[in-house]
Amino acid sequence: MMLASQCIENLPAEATCEDFCQSVTASFAAIYESHHYSEDYITEHPEERLTCSAAVYSIHHREIWMIGDCQCLVDGKLYENPKPMEAANAAKRIAYIRENRLSESSIREHDEGRDHIINDIIASMHLQNKTFSVIDGTPIYIKGVKHIPTGDAHEIVLATDGYPFLHTTLAESEAALQDLLQKDPCCLEIFQATKACMKGQVSYDDRAYLRFNI
Repeated sequence: MMLASQCIENLPAEATCEDFCQSVTASFAAIYESHHYSEDYITEHPEERLTCSAAVYSIHHREIWMIGDCQCLVDGKLYENPKPMEAANAAKRIAYIRENRLSESSIREHDEGRDHIINDIIASMHLQNKTFSVIDGTPIYIKGVKHIPTGDAHEIVLATDGYPFLHTTLAESEAALQDLLQKDPCCLEIFQATKACMKGQVSYDDRAYLRFNI
């Protein structure tokens, strides 16, 4: 994410979404080149790529650009951009866990359901920037970038998908997450996910939250 952040900081205010996509892709590709990873290797092994998502707000264009699985609120209205196979992979994991009657304690020690879908997750990586967009050093699939016009909106929230229930304040979003982790830490019922909150972890996924007024 530091590479993406630096790229955003260095862009002129009038930069377009396409400008950002080209710039951030070049930044990531330069890292591969500096470590002597060939273009062919990076193409054939998406699981080895540096990969991130980003929700970028352009005050000049009055737009939010969502690249990858992130989310936002515009005056309280939710917008999401999930990976195409995420729900199917989560359902497959949960079905395996239920069929094998795995206990919560065993899942949080070793998520066999996650193991069961790992090949599906890797297979979906081969679709990065072909059927959905991510930032990974390969040309970003522009059709998969979600453009959200903000018009005369007053308040915007940008967040990662680590918040399963996004609210208009950080406190409310954190409270909803903590309630989920208490009631459904394996992410099987209330919120179905491709992984659990493992023993020793504070959540099932990383998270970032930014709220600002225009």
